[in-house]
Amino acid sequence: MEQMTITAKVQIVAADAEKVLLDKTMSVYRDACNYVSSYVFQSHDLKQFSLNKALYSVLRKKFGLKSQMAQSVFKTVIARYKTILENQKEWIKPSFKKPQYDLVWNRDYSLTQNCFSVNTLDGRVKLQYFAEGMSKYFDHTIYRFGTARLVNKHGKYYLHIPVIFDVEESNISDICNVVGIDRGINFVVATYDSNHKSGFVSGKAIKQKRANYSKLRKELQMRQTPSSRRRIKAIGQRENRWMQDINHQVSKALVENSPKHTLFVLEDLSGIRNATERVRTKDRYVSVSWSFYDLEQKLIYKAKQNQSSVIKVDPRYTSQCCPICGHTEKSNRNKKIHLFTCKNCGYKSNDDRIGAMNLYRMGINYLADSQVPNTVVTE
Repeated sequence: MEQMTITAKVQIVAADAEKVLLDKTMSVYRDACNYVSSYVFQSHDLKQFSLNKALYSVLRKKFGLKSQMAQSVFKTVIARYKTILENQKEWIKPSFKKPQYDLVWNRDYSLTQNCFSVNTLDGRVKLQYFAEGMSKYFDHTIYRFGTARLVNKHGKYYLHIPVIFDVEESNISDICNVVGIDRGINFVVATYDSNHKSGFVSGKAIKQKRANYSKLRKELQMRQTPSSRRRIKAIGQRENRWMQDINHQVSKALVENSPKHTLFVLEDLSGIRNATERVRTKDRYVSVSWSFYDLEQKLIYKAKQNQSSVIKVDPRYTSQCCPICGHTEKSNRNKKIHLFTCKNCGYKSNDDRIGAMNLYRMGINYLADSQVPNTVVTE
């Protein structure tokens, strides 16, 4: 069994008096996090026991936090510092700008089919919430709730709840289908599977909409006013939400249209941001900002839920190698018209489809060797 965590997001329904109480609690919690963060930055102390000894009474008296709230503040700050140290390898002081409140399950909050109960500075309150899609998670023999986060976005309150559950791990011997997935801009994905069927999701409409966002952003940047900067930020957030929804739909369709125990094969695009020098300046925004990673992450967790798996392989030559005869040559691919023509055997096809076919072949080789291949290998 393998443990998985997904985040369920529910909107809380609060009256005006309850909104004031939630805002007050989240603001004080945020201020307490910044206070502890400053102390940790000076002391480099990340042990909850010693932080509790040094700052617990201050959090109770200065900020008026309940006992469990104080402990949650320590955990929130420690977790943020550990993330920074793991990623940046240096001590950088995190700043908690937006009001928030991290809630420990069955201590700070509880959730039933129709009620959200939360601890505040002025006692516990019970609130309604929009429960659509949540009902299945209340089977606690399968699902467990973790430490949630309460946030305020544009005057609306949301609870982000980690839902933890176990899924069966997919073994190589169980795999019955392989899908090569070539990600790109002309096509969001091009696929090729064990039934020798190809599939395409066009990126034309997405590319056009992102170009409109980019144009609007440039116009607003030229104004250089406080309102234009706020507008730029709002546009960026809207664009991210829209693109994440597209990736959710694409990854969901890929998994639902494949049987259980499918192996999805992706190119490892982790270095794509370092390749901008090979892209024309006017195309860099599209190439660098395209959300390949988000699609990859959504596919990975959705595949696991379907007892399937994802591997990433070396992307070199996947669009230059002929899947029929194995001849590899840069001139095989005409990027301008998206056409692949093998100089050896004459095989022709869409260049993104060729990439998917070669990724499929690498998946087949992986099943045979139990080892992720470094480059395209054809039989």
